Amino acid sequence: MADPITRSEFATPKGRRRAWRALMLGDHGALRKLYDNSHEIAPGRMWRTYQPSPADLKKWRDRGVKTVINLRGDKPSGFFFLEEEACARLGLRLVTFRVFSRDAPSPQTLRAARDLFDAIAYPAIMHCKSGADRAGLMATLFLFFHEGVPLDRAMEQLSFRYGHVRQGRTGVLDYVFDLYKDYAARNGKSLASPDDFLAWADAEYDHVRAKADFRGTGWGNFLTEKVLRRE
Repeated sequence: MADPITRSEFATPKGRRRAWRALMLGDHGALRKLYDNSHEIAPGRMWRTYQPSPADLKKWRDRGVKTVINLRGDKPSGFFFLEEEACARLGLRLVTFRVFSRDAPSPQTLRAARDLFDAIAYPAIMHCKSGADRAGLMATLFLFFHEGVPLDRAMEQLSFRYGHVRQGRTGVLDYVFDLYKDYAARNGKSLASPDDFLAWADAEYDHVRAKADFRGTGWGNFLTEKVLRRE
């Protein structure tokens, strides 16, 4: 495996060519020319999408977007350096908020997501690599925390329609919300109350155990790990 690209390497012509190859091939940028997995979550306020190229970011800026939420993190990589550079040039605010496709989010991450949605300027986009799993998790939380959509309805964002496979290891994201739904049913809690949900997350939810307890199916794990190679 090649070493991660560095900022100093990215500043060279050879480094920039390497960054573009990584974006178009490793991050499936070429495929996005044929399949655009971008969707509006809340009219005029939030969209979910895949890893945007600089040209994609210009299109989002021209549509009025002010904030870009990168769910992949700021690790040294060609996609991040290209995105960072393009956002600075286009006047877009780039926010990194790292979440994972095959981990149960911690209570701290859940609370931080609510704070993030309260703090950013809209309209906004959020993206992961493919726009399927991490984007689905955060789209669910956005609708639930910020738009007042009950959790069971907000969970429609975790759907095969967007490329999310709940039968694979990525299904741990659904499993976390299902844990709360079961708890709410037993204890008379509301699926429309973020406060009830976060109180459960703080007092009852064990994200380490949730990840350990969840098991995908054989074919689902094969699809997410070997075919789709979820990040």
